[in-house]
Amino acid sequence: MIEAARVLEADSYGPKVYLLQDGNILKLFRRKRILSSAMFRPYSKRFIDNAAQLHKLGVPTLQVLQFYRLQTPGMTAVLYQPLPGETLRQIANKEGFNWQQTLPALAGLIRSLHMSGIYFRSLHLGNIVVTPDNRMGLIDVADMRFLRAPLPRHLIKRNLQHFARYIARENLNDSFPMQALEQAVLAS
Repeated sequence: MIEAARVLEADSYGPKVYLLQDGNILKLFRRKRILSSAMFRPYSKRFIDNAAQLHKLGVPTLQVLQFYRLQTPGMTAVLYQPLPGETLRQIANKEGFNWQQTLPALAGLIRSLHMSGIYFRSLHLGNIVVTPDNRMGLIDVADMRFLRAPLPRHLIKRNLQHFARYIARENLNDSFPMQALEQAVLAS
C-alpha cells in the first residue's frame, strides 16, 4: 500500500503519515508506552470516532475509509480521504495574504467549536483547512473531546493558550493577530 507513497510526517520511530498514489492518506498510530489508555481505546479509534462526530455536527473533516490493525504490537493505521483544500498555514504563507480578512472566519470557527462542546487541543493553523467552497474544516482530529454542553470559559481560555503556543513555536508572533483572535473568540 505504501509503495511509491510520499512520507508527509515522521517522528523518531519512523514514518507516521503517507500520501498514497491515489491521493488518500495512510496514518500510522503507535502506542508509545506499554501501559497506556491506548491499550483499551487506541488513538486510531479516537481519530475515527472524532471524524464521525465532526461529520454529525456539520464540521468539514476527513473521510475515513478503512481501519487496520498491524502486525507490530500496539500499531494500527487509518486510511482516509483528506479534506480538500489548503491549511491556513499554507494560505498564510502566500504573498499578499492578510489576516484581517481571514480572522473573522477563523474566530467564527473557533467559537462554533466551543459552542458545540468541542475541545480540540491540536487546534492550530496547520490543522485548519479552507475547503474549495471556502468553509473551514479540521484535520488531525485524534486529540479532541466532545462535551454535551458548550465549553466552559476555562477550557476556552486553555484552548486559546494552546493556539498561542503554536503561534509562538512557529515564530508567527509578529504576523498573527493573537490578541485580536482572543478578543473575538471571548467576546461571544
